Amino acid sequence: MTGIGGDMASFSDTVRDDGGAVRKPLCPVIISASRATDIPAFYSDWLIGRIRQGYLKWKNPFNGEYSYVSFDKARLFVFWTKNPRPLIDKLEFFDDHGFNYYFQFTLNNYDAERWEPGLPSFQARIDTFLELADKIGKEKVIWRFDPIIVSQMLYPDQVLDRIRDIGDQIHAFTERLVFSFIDVECYRKVKNNLSNLDEAIRDIDLGTMDYLAQGIADLNKKWGLALGTCAEKVDLEKHGIEHNRCIDDRLIIKLFPEDTELMKYLGVDAQQLFLDLDSLPYSYDKIKDKGQRKACGCIQSKDIGQYDTCPHGCVYCYANTNPDQAKDNHLKTNQDSEMLL
Repeated sequence: MTGIGGDMASFSDTVRDDGGAVRKPLCPVIISASRATDIPAFYSDWLIGRIRQGYLKWKNPFNGEYSYVSFDKARLFVFWTKNPRPLIDKLEFFDDHGFNYYFQFTLNNYDAERWEPGLPSFQARIDTFLELADKIGKEKVIWRFDPIIVSQMLYPDQVLDRIRDIGDQIHAFTERLVFSFIDVECYRKVKNNLSNLDEAIRDIDLGTMDYLAQGIADLNKKWGLALGTCAEKVDLEKHGIEHNRCIDDRLIIKLFPEDTELMKYLGVDAQQLFLDLDSLPYSYDKIKDKGQRKACGCIQSKDIGQYDTCPHGCVYCYANTNPDQAKDNHLKTNQDSEMLL
């Protein structure tokens, strides 16, 4: 069997790694790139190189075991990023090889606090958002304000002012805003990293969550975006805010109905595509990703990122133990590496 595009490695149930050994790979249909690191910002050349090779090697961060991931059946990439600029001019590669894609674009504004020190300037990221949406379509670029943080120095109304500023500039270039609230106590890495800051950042109480949600809903009366929270237990339906599915079967059906293999994976056949989305007789529960947090609404995918490889240096990151180690790992990874690190 030949991979998409015809010029990749040929294999069916096995791949031959860079050392010549035969491996049995995972063959995901949907690839998440990535919750664990910013592949578009730092590793787009590496990803394209691995697609050409037909596979990559991935290390499980919890048990240290290695697995191999084949691109042979891949139909969709979901890109998670704070700076897709390095990938924009390379998207033709994915188009030419028949891959579908959409972006989860995190666009916060914590420049004054330097909580995201490795990012381009705020205005540069605004410009990148607009350029990306103009290039691939606003429906394929989801705006994330993720996470919402309040502190002794940054009050809820100030956060809402910053969200307003971003939304006023980009709302015509997206169709959805997804947000979350910072998680401190449930992530040891986050708690340790935040302990080094001069000001205290803590989990946000339910009353403040509700206040912020109401404020976002009020702002959205002007923008008209779909609103959702990412992996939050709190119910904000009264504000018109749903529990989001970031890797979203509904969006995938809307964007890529002509991809029969992708539709087959979701359990939707060609005749059903003429039905209203809410009437489609496929099972969301069957394809929901049960490996994520309970409040996560995503459907099944394979994440190909590695912890401790993102040099953005965001102080709230759950995927980096040490920012300096992440920078070192970034420097060690080259286009021909089997895996990140």
